[in-house]
Amino acid sequence: MKERKKKNERETMSFKFSKIRTLETGYNSGPWNMALDEVLMNCINYHSMPILRIYGWRPPTVSIGYFQSMDEEVDIKRCRQMGFDVVRRITGGGAVLHESELTFSFITNVYPKNIMESYNLICDPVVICINKLGFNSKFVPLNDIIVDGKKVSGNAQTRKKGILLQHGTILLNVNLEKMFSVLKVPSEKVKDKMIDDAKERVMGLNKPFDEVAYNLKESFSDKFGAEIVVDNLTTKEEECTKKLTEEKYTSDKWNLKR
Repeated sequence: MKERKKKNERETMSFKFSKIRTLETGYNSGPWNMALDEVLMNCINYHSMPILRIYGWRPPTVSIGYFQSMDEEVDIKRCRQMGFDVVRRITGGGAVLHESELTFSFITNVYPKNIMESYNLICDPVVICINKLGFNSKFVPLNDIIVDGKKVSGNAQTRKKGILLQHGTILLNVNLEKMFSVLKVPSEKVKDKMIDDAKERVMGLNKPFDEVAYNLKESFSDKFGAEIVVDNLTTKEEECTKKLTEEKYTSDKWNLKR
């Protein structure tokens, strides 16, 4: 086991980039955020720099994993009453309320083919970032980062045509009562127990978004020996995102497909 761990560490250390295109796209709707991730993934080619995107959600959004059923997981009526977006991701995983968090995406065509190694590689700068902020965090396979035994970051991946997209959250604050109010649970009694259990397993960093964003950029630079190239979306990327938002990520055909 120790030999395998050392081998994985050596392999992940070997991935370096000269530059990382960095996009800080601010707060946007759930459908727009998911459309942009897909657009950026489709724009990467052999000669492209990897992309680090840092963003937030406005209005708050409930996203579900690609393989989940929206009707089974989410109280859509309640979300609409509260003004929340709902959207299906192209990645797997469970239902999540995105509100008080920093979300990032990392898109690259150079990555370990082993799934565990790729999660370890991309989560490592997130661990570095959280530790720069004064915490003692660590990566826990398959895709979580914890502080003092509590989850502060969850991550999900997809791969398509040789391109890897990983997006993840860094929790700033957590309102579990609000989260469980928009997810479907069997009963109030079960919901109360789930909230109590989650309070033992999840925490926020209670740090400002901008401070976390600054440290995250530094940490990706440190990890990969890369220059951070702060950039804006191109006109084509914006147009494609608007089109994909309207045609896919706001449609019942996509969001309610299962």
